[in-house]
Amino acid sequence: MATDRHAHAMTHTGADAVRHYEKALDDLLFFREEVTTEARAVLDAAPRSPMGNVLMAYLGLLGTEEKDAARAAKSFREFRRTVPDADLTPRERMHAEAAAAWLGGDIHRAGGVLAELAVTHPKDALALAVGHQTDFLTGNAVLLRDRIGGALTAWDADDPQYGLLQGMYAFGLEEAGHYGLAERVALEAVERNARDVWGIHAVAHAYEMQGRYEDGIRFLEARTDDWSDGNYLSVHNSWHYALYVLETGRTDAVLAVYDAAVHNEDSGGAAMELLDAASLLWRLHLAGAGTGDRWPALADAWERRRDGAYYAFNDVHAVMAYVGAGRVADAERLVRDREEWLRTTGAGTPPGLSNVGMTAEIGVPVSRALIAYGQQRYDEAVDLLLPLRHRLHTFGGSHAQRDALQKTLVEAALHAGRLDLARTLLSERVSLRPQCPYDREARARLAGRTAAAAVAAAASASVSVKP
Repeated sequence: MATDRHAHAMTHTGADAVRHYEKALDDLLFFREEVTTEARAVLDAAPRSPMGNVLMAYLGLLGTEEKDAARAAKSFREFRRTVPDADLTPRERMHAEAAAAWLGGDIHRAGGVLAELAVTHPKDALALAVGHQTDFLTGNAVLLRDRIGGALTAWDADDPQYGLLQGMYAFGLEEAGHYGLAERVALEAVERNARDVWGIHAVAHAYEMQGRYEDGIRFLEARTDDWSDGNYLSVHNSWHYALYVLETGRTDAVLAVYDAAVHNEDSGGAAMELLDAASLLWRLHLAGAGTGDRWPALADAWERRRDGAYYAFNDVHAVMAYVGAGRVADAERLVRDREEWLRTTGAGTPPGLSNVGMTAEIGVPVSRALIAYGQQRYDEAVDLLLPLRHRLHTFGGSHAQRDALQKTLVEAALHAGRLDLARTLLSERVSLRPQCPYDREARARLAGRTAAAAVAAAASASVSVKP
């Protein structure tokens, strides 16, 4: 029986198919665009290959694209009809179970099975990489750290894929709050593989969470050739660069990055890219900066997708685009659609359908808060967001991505005149990131409003005591 480079048995997979599988796995770890071509080549050479079919299923899921997942589910069902469990090794059966769980909507179960698999097969790079992404998509910072950390000592440091695991581990460290260690491990990963775009991404996150925007700008500019094209993360890392530039106050430069790399007429319309575009424009909206005609174009891109209730994190960013474009009716229609889904389809599904909880507990109320903010109903926006602010991670994404919502809460509190709450929120932020220009500027605005409120209160008191 053929084996992969780490001696894992591969059923129904000949030498040529294994070669394509190893190339596809490398492409996946480097986020190269060739990964799908190589994965298809595995199945061309070995149509009944369990690992080839599992890999194709995962590729249909990782982009959070409902239509891709539906196609992957159809193909995977056909594979399962033709290749019985008895033909699979225990490791392959666990991969098939994880893929089936995710294709069925239970991303949490998929991540759990892959975690179990990694205990007995810690050098299964596919299990680690896909499991890492399930942790990201469900916002599980502890597992982002410990899934990879629990496998690392089983690897030889001179293994060609070891540095790529370090990049994953660094991102998990950052999400779990270990910023200094995350930076060190991520930089080591990038030194091993200059084009490890996930490792580069981990460095960007470590600087972002420390408010070190100047370091982030220098780092990404010095390595532009390594991350800016030929990979699925180029838009997202451009988004990180734009966040750093936004801290400098140069909104014209932010918009230049947006137009060149984040969203333009040549963009493909992938959900992962559109949500970065919405998140960036929303931050500019919170800052009161003009964005020209970009909101309508982005809202049109979201509308063309015609997404169903598949991943609440995407829905929230579609609502951002509709609200930013002044298309509140479209935003409200999306929310009503999701509420109806929860009452009918969602309510009748097994409890393992991950998006039910994500939508009901976070997606719908956050979307309503964004609509309220766009209509200047700031008290309502605060009331919707405040109970959720420590639970936002449960519908996925990173701290940096979800910070758009945390900033929305801060701005809503300021606009609503809820100054004690604004002070508390900003105190939390400044204590963690004293170098962050946004936090300092917001505190200055708070001080001005607090002083004005005190003057008004004093004037009112003076009038009230007059005979």
